[in-house]
Amino acid sequence: MPKGSFLCAQPTVELTTLFTKKLSAGFFGGEGFILQKIQGSGMAFLEVDGDIVEKTLAPGEVIKVDTGNVFAFEPSVSYEIETIKGIKNMLFGGEGLFLTKLTGPGKIYMQTMNIAEFTGRIAQGIPSSK
Repeated sequence: MPKGSFLCAQPTVELTTLFTKKLSAGFFGGEGFILQKIQGSGMAFLEVDGDIVEKTLAPGEVIKVDTGNVFAFEPSVSYEIETIKGIKNMLFGGEGLFLTKLTGPGKIYMQTMNIAEFTGRIAQGIPSSK
């Protein structure tokens, strides 16, 4: 899960810090080299932007997601960053240059809105003085 998502948990839940294994994920993944891992039994509260979408990936099944919308995934899911191919996609795609590639098996959780999109929508509603 992205750093900064953890809010609080029962004492039986353990929070640890993980470093991404690949340099490309750290440089281009939008969250740097650091991810957070929660484990144990009990309740944990996390900050999510928008709604949560849960999907179970079959072994070898791949899904590519905008890096800001990946929220959490099971340890069995492989995580890497991939560049968007094609100059038109890079210039006109509107999603940036990188996608997160998740490979099953395991559950993944995505948020429907990332923090940049959320703040952009709020900023649109703030009146400007002219």
